[in-house]
Amino acid sequence: MRKFFVIPAIIATGIFGAAPLRAAAGTCDRACLVGIADRYLAAMVKHDPAGLPLAAKFKYTENTATIPMGDGLWVGASEGPSTFQIYAADPVSGEVGFFGPMKEFGQPVLLALRLKIENGRITEIEHVVARGLRESAMKGLETPRAGLVTPVPPQERTPRQEMFRAADSYFDSIEHVDGSLAPFADDCERHENGSQTTTNKVTDPNANQATQKINALNCRDQMNTHNLAYITRIRPRRLLIIDEEYGLVFGFPMFVHRGNVRSLKIVGVPGVDTIPMNFGPINLQAGEIFKIRSGKIHEIEANGFLLPYNATSGWE
Repeated sequence: MRKFFVIPAIIATGIFGAAPLRAAAGTCDRACLVGIADRYLAAMVKHDPAGLPLAAKFKYTENTATIPMGDGLWVGASEGPSTFQIYAADPVSGEVGFFGPMKEFGQPVLLALRLKIENGRITEIEHVVARGLRESAMKGLETPRAGLVTPVPPQERTPRQEMFRAADSYFDSIEHVDGSLAPFADDCERHENGSQTTTNKVTDPNANQATQKINALNCRDQMNTHNLAYITRIRPRRLLIIDEEYGLVFGFPMFVHRGNVRSLKIVGVPGVDTIPMNFGPINLQAGEIFKIRSGKIHEIEANGFLLPYNATSGWE
């Protein structure tokens, strides 16, 4: 079952390379946006925001809390991203997202970062930081899957609005427990906090037999088992960054769990009838990336952390 939900359980120059802003007429192309993200990450590891193109008034949240610049991950960032770096850049909205592991006080964390750029200045900063990563998940955070860091050939690109609808329908499929509602490719593969949670043919020593059977299924078939039926709703969904060149949709959805589902009735998995649910009301704030190619979802990469029930995202 979906691991980080169950509790009481690049294309760019080097990450520290400077890049020109190239903000002609208030615009910032993909290279410009990725360059600003690189500068931001480098400054965070140095614990020094001086030199960043910060707007006079900007908003900064980490794990939904509004905090001053220099707090949060800025305090303990001890090593920047290395071999695992995913960027989603959207010149239309002026936003850029980064997803990848780095270190805080020497320990690995998984960062989903969003920056909004207006007239060459950073006006919004959002961190979703997953801490306490499982050691077994770190292998999945060594190198990003090729689809997430490779441009989509022009003939396979999907119109912007259709990309949005495809990613949004993923949340519909969860809320309605119906894999047919989202355009999943047969090879769709989801990773969460570094762990592969669909299409997984490798035995997970930390998972029981039922979980291993469910996680071996592809995205569509797994959805139809009802293994995510404990999720009450996903609101807000906040699909903010649409990278048409790379086919990426980057969002910050809030998963709401009322806690009323105490047992899951599993459908279509031989030998697995029910799975107990033993947690109370919670929310989970996620950072989530979808790879859309020829209108279908091929890769999903996500992180997340837990919040009190009905908590807000900080951006309502």
